[in-house]
Amino acid sequence: MFTKLLLAFAASASMLVPCAQAATTFPDRQMTLVVPYPPGGSTDATARLVADEMGKELGQAIVVENRAGAAGNIGANYAARAAADGYTLLMAPSGLIANMALYKNLPYDLIKDFAPVSRIARIPNVLVVSSDSKADTLKAFIDQARQAKPPMTYASAGPGTGQHLAGALFSNKTGIEMTHIPYKGGAPAQTDLMGGRVDAMFAPLVEVISLIKAGRLKALAVTTPERSFALPQVPALAELYPGFEISLWNGILAPAGTPADRIEVLNRAARKAIASERVQKALHEQGSVPAPNSPAEMKALLAAEKTKWAEIVRISGAQVE
Repeated sequence: MFTKLLLAFAASASMLVPCAQAATTFPDRQMTLVVPYPPGGSTDATARLVADEMGKELGQAIVVENRAGAAGNIGANYAARAAADGYTLLMAPSGLIANMALYKNLPYDLIKDFAPVSRIARIPNVLVVSSDSKADTLKAFIDQARQAKPPMTYASAGPGTGQHLAGALFSNKTGIEMTHIPYKGGAPAQTDLMGGRVDAMFAPLVEVISLIKAGRLKALAVTTPERSFALPQVPALAELYPGFEISLWNGILAPAGTPADRIEVLNRAARKAIASERVQKALHEQGSVPAPNSPAEMKALLAAEKTKWAEIVRISGAQVE
């Protein structure tokens, strides 16, 4: 009798083992984080840092794969078509949401084709001028811009970029006409700004904070609703123009259809990675605000951002073929 009971218990236990293993085996191999921009930029640097820390949490390496082109659309489309198993993820910058309004025939839908994992950080844009500019304050810049004939110019990394759209929103909110000068990338735009060939730029703080600290650019205002901890002396545009807000962000998405339990595993790993001392230090040094959230919160954010950026694109009149 005892032998029969022992055999029955052993059989039951053996049936439970696969179930337990199934719940704990994700991930069981190397993963990929697709970055839709070239190596070397701030998005790429953040992705590599977070991927490394997430990999430690998950016990598997996460390899960063750069698939750049078409303002991030090539990489995003590639990730959208990947297997929905949690092994291929997308490092999604907020520019991809704006692309939904800028491009008429995108081959992917950032909301329908992806399952949110977590936001990583919020990134202010900052209104900067050359160190030689006569404007030392936001008020002085606005007074100067109102009187300028011909209109003052502002640079951007290209049509439809966050810098372009921030400038368009500024003109809309203030009633000040400014001429947009698009460049092929942020670096040449910053070079001409420092050289006095353009008057201003609404640059991502992560890209110009070192130039501000070195005294090569002057920061006049940030575009977030509140002041930046990295530049506490610099006012928010919302202090003069309530409701003015352009906050960039980046986050992690998985292909739509990825099992919810795997999304939860990834979210926990992302939160722990972002909370790590190493990631916190790096984000703070570049002026980013660590801002992880839940998959549900990220889903709501994407929906709200789609509406917001569509309106800003409408105001700007920007359209990219």
